[in-house]
Amino acid sequence: MLRNLGVTLLILCLIGLGAAQPEGARPLLGFFPSPARFTLESLVATLEGIARHADAVLLQRNVPWQDFAAGPDAASRAFEDLQNLVQLSRQRGLEPIFVVDALNGLDRRRFYDLPPAWGRAGFADPRVRRAFTSFAVRIAREFQPRYLGLGSEVNTYMAAHPADAANLVSLYRETYAAVKQASPATRVFTTFQWDELRRGRTGVDWKPVEAFAPRLDLWVISSYPCFDYPEGPPSGYYTPLASRTGKPLAVAEGGCSSKRVGRWPGSDAAQIAYLRAVHDQLGPRLAFWIYLLYNDIDANAYRSATASARDQNTLTLFASMGLADADGRPKPALAVWDAVRDELLGGAAAAPGSK
Repeated sequence: MLRNLGVTLLILCLIGLGAAQPEGARPLLGFFPSPARFTLESLVATLEGIARHADAVLLQRNVPWQDFAAGPDAASRAFEDLQNLVQLSRQRGLEPIFVVDALNGLDRRRFYDLPPAWGRAGFADPRVRRAFTSFAVRIAREFQPRYLGLGSEVNTYMAAHPADAANLVSLYRETYAAVKQASPATRVFTTFQWDELRRGRTGVDWKPVEAFAPRLDLWVISSYPCFDYPEGPPSGYYTPLASRTGKPLAVAEGGCSSKRVGRWPGSDAAQIAYLRAVHDQLGPRLAFWIYLLYNDIDANAYRSATASARDQNTLTLFASMGLADADGRPKPALAVWDAVRDELLGGAAAAPGSK
């Protein structure tokens, strides 16, 4: 639910060259590269921490609508920033996983930063469709990624805007084909908000997933179960996903808070329960697993880059989901993360601090 905010200038200070991780059968485990604060020191600390405990970063980028409305070859400062971040990630041995996002990461019912002149556009709008596909094709062509997501938590938008749902699905299918032409080996997906899917009237609502399923190379979810289950997800919480499909699975974002925020509980024990539930119920099937934050974030520092008071309030619910605090001190769950990562990698994970 979080995107990388306000790190562009910091990234430009840190660029170096490096090689991507080679293709392999083992799952990728990682985090969003979100620094605790908007300082060079904080960004460096976050990236170094991720490199000690992970293999990948998830780069979820909103569409630069005006830049890519004319096609994939546009000059774009936003794309230059992405190129810089990819180089920075690879320099630290972290493989980038990409997600192209049309929506507000803190409110999936709304588009993010559409040009005002476009009005109340939806997924039927040819400008939206052209810009979305062009940006995805540029990423595929430029980076030839192993994994590329086309949309995030799309079932939330579909439930809020049922009249636009078919347009979203058709855009995904068109973009899927275009991405495959640009980078045939890239595995393409969209993500579904699992906790919402589970709230169907008769169990898991599979209809949104099935609308995309013919062109899902893997089934990918987000999950924040502790808002519904304060002590962590119950037994069998994720097993319906594993039993529904034989395709590879992935978690593109998720976690639990280690601290109470208002009426929402949080604890170290809940974080540990979440990690163990994902590992125990999905582990052998995972192509990748992204935990939302390596370290906590200072919500006050992020306010200037957050569009509305409602989004700012939502952001505070996620600020303490890190496996380390904002100063990099590990929480109990970080040792559990290291242990389950080592198990999923067959004992091949580098010891923390050895990268």
